[in-house]
Amino acid sequence: MWLYLAALLLGLYFLRRWYRERQTVENLTEKYVFITGCDSGFGNLLARHLDARGLRVLAACLTQQGAEQLGKATSERLQTTLLDVTSTESVAAAAAWVKERVGNKGLWGLVNNAGIGVPVAPNEWLTKDDFQKILDVNLLGMIDVTLHLLSMVKRARGRVVNMSSILGRLSIFGGGYCVSKYGVEAFSDSLRRELRSFGVKVSIIEPGAFMTKIAQNGVKTLQAMWSRVPAEIKESYGQPFFEACDHSLPLILIVTDCMEHALTSCHPCIRYTPGWDAIFFYIPVS
Repeated sequence: MWLYLAALLLGLYFLRRWYRERQTVENLTEKYVFITGCDSGFGNLLARHLDARGLRVLAACLTQQGAEQLGKATSERLQTTLLDVTSTESVAAAAAWVKERVGNKGLWGLVNNAGIGVPVAPNEWLTKDDFQKILDVNLLGMIDVTLHLLSMVKRARGRVVNMSSILGRLSIFGGGYCVSKYGVEAFSDSLRRELRSFGVKVSIIEPGAFMTKIAQNGVKTLQAMWSRVPAEIKESYGQPFFEACDHSLPLILIVTDCMEHALTSCHPCIRYTPGWDAIFFYIPVS
């Protein structure tokens, strides 16, 4: 009897959770979403999907070419701007550009997606500058963008979606990438607690290994790091160590689905961990 009761309660719990997760925010076509890092990868795909759903997408690209290509692939409703998250002047200009467009409505969604993954290599192969390059984009750039746009998000009682990584829970290799993602986790958690009373919800996306431009660049950069280290270090690590390269999953759609849910659901999750490797390996051992 108790077993049946437990099964019933468990079933009701998952049914309630399923129902809550599928409740969607109203009037999405009137809401503005600002996304960084839209040249390629997750940001580019998310911008296209939200535009197809009728949201007012404000897409920030690093390059003019990226902005033009995205504009050609989407409706006239989507607007693009150039943004270098490592430059406070560029961030301030982008924030002013966003403010002109959202006006008194405020900004419903801020998606901090811009990021780099290289250089990644054993710590001994790297320099302080190698760490700084990644931290400037993945962590400090994210913080700068958030601080410039936060008042607009608060006005709309909207959402902040920060791109982290499952490597923000478990650091498995050297370099600034894992360090930066641990920082994203900490910043996002503190931000969520601070903004709860203002009606703003903060979600973290923690993907496993997916084949984006970051992943594709990883192997090339590792080769460059290997070529510059002293012979003594090469000998201590050995060629087999260098040749053990990662492989990534191609289905990035499940990641952007999580990002979209965080923006459009009435009850977004605090953390999303797309990818079987994230669920069954990284989280259990972290």
